[in-house]
Amino acid sequence: MSDALNYLLKARPEALGHYFAFLKDAGKHLDPKTRNLISVITKVHAQTDRGFRQYLGRALREGCTPMEVLDALLMAFPALGLAKIIWAVDIILDMKIPGFQPEALTSLGQWHDVMASSAVGDGEVTRTECDGRGLFIYRNKKIFQVYDSRCPHQTTDIPQLALKGSTLTCPKHQWVFDVKSGDCIKKGNSPLKRIDSKVVKGRLQAFW
Repeated sequence: MSDALNYLLKARPEALGHYFAFLKDAGKHLDPKTRNLISVITKVHAQTDRGFRQYLGRALREGCTPMEVLDALLMAFPALGLAKIIWAVDIILDMKIPGFQPEALTSLGQWHDVMASSAVGDGEVTRTECDGRGLFIYRNKKIFQVYDSRCPHQTTDIPQLALKGSTLTCPKHQWVFDVKSGDCIKKGNSPLKRIDSKVVKGRLQAFW
């Protein structure tokens, strides 16, 4: 949400409330993936950089695949035109989202060898890189939880320095997460993206 909209919500909540209620009601019969894909298209049509990044993140969190996002953009070609689609793809490339890399688009997903499971102590959180993707890993005895290092708000890649104990704070808009659960506990309302994982012969593996 823009600073201007935040201002208007505080200055005229009774007026803006009707607008947001309308938006919520207008999409109540759509599944979350479809609703967010439509929002992505509207942001591309208006060429709203910040809004596009935000709703792209939401669409991916709701289960949209990168290929579905690209299909939605191409299906909207009659309304958007090639120039706006290229504008959107330029932003996607700038965001460096691993799933949009050409090799990832043609892959059905695979298990990646992350590290030795013994490298993470019980109760500890660590950040690592694996095959071009940043990961935060939390261990609770024999249970490992692996999260994408990108903030679900606007896909900012969160660094190791943002970690204090088990609390992770995105440096861009100060969304705060509990890495033990992945939940957003301050500012935002979307959790970190959890990635399937398993331990095989002492090696932690993650699937994407």
